[in-house]
Amino acid sequence: METIVNQLKGRDFLTLADFTSEEITQLIENAIELKKLQKQGIPHHYLKGKTLGMIFEKSSTRTRVSFEVGMNQLGGHALFLSSNDIQLGRGETIPDTAKVLSRYVDGIMIRSYEHAGVEELAAHSDVPVINALTNDFHPCQALADLMTLFEVKGELKGKKLAYIGDGNNMAHSLMIACAKLGVDCSIASPNGYEPKQDIIDLTLKIANETGSSILITNDPKEAVQDVDAVYTDVWTSMGWEEEEAVRLETFQPYQVNSQLMAYADKEAIFLHCLPAKREQEVTAEVIDGPQSFVFDEAENRLHAQKALMVALMG
Repeated sequence: METIVNQLKGRDFLTLADFTSEEITQLIENAIELKKLQKQGIPHHYLKGKTLGMIFEKSSTRTRVSFEVGMNQLGGHALFLSSNDIQLGRGETIPDTAKVLSRYVDGIMIRSYEHAGVEELAAHSDVPVINALTNDFHPCQALADLMTLFEVKGELKGKKLAYIGDGNNMAHSLMIACAKLGVDCSIASPNGYEPKQDIIDLTLKIANETGSSILITNDPKEAVQDVDAVYTDVWTSMGWEEEEAVRLETFQPYQVNSQLMAYADKEAIFLHCLPAKREQEVTAEVIDGPQSFVFDEAENRLHAQKALMVALMG
């Protein structure tokens, strides 16, 4: 694991667009190796004596547990910092928070709302900053998603993934991850809910360099045609609850059910970043069926993030 550790040490992880295809591939390979060590009960204390500060402005099950357990397995320590528990939540500036935390911890993970705030935190921090979710990006999840696709399919380049639903942070990060790794990606969203145009433009530029194809459509059937993986997310993300009634009606034709899965390759897998709302964005028949790998995917958050922390903080 030495090559990637030396290459990435001290860098921030704000979006996968900042990393090369080779670097992302190496992170996935390292994650698989760390997963193997964990399953075999072999200690791997690459971060012994290190501390990760975890800032949570948005709550989460998978993010908190996977980072906290991951640091423990790596021999380090994770410190949970709710926005209600630190001065950032009472008006201290982001630069001051970054400078103070940099004197205490070896890395900062933040799960927040505005991406610009995370960029500002990273700009003033002397230690690596990991974006664990903003309104625009969710790169840690996308890293685990592509790791899962690789484990199941044996390769990534030339594979096809369809994302059905809101053109949100998850769609953005999947588009970038797929484009970087040569995976064809199609996004099907209702009119007015497509991914942001600047991120579409960025992804198309990346795809042009790697040979992958990106399709943005309003037709879910077109998106899932012959794909190797079908992905969806909740229709109403945190912060958009006031739109829920409208979204439930608008997104109904975008439900992932057995009829839609039939348009995909017969060996296609189903993925979801969780938490899921059964009978809304996906039927129980699909998410609890044999094509679903959502819990393998959730587990891989642990291993992918361990590889990431070793690379940045090791």
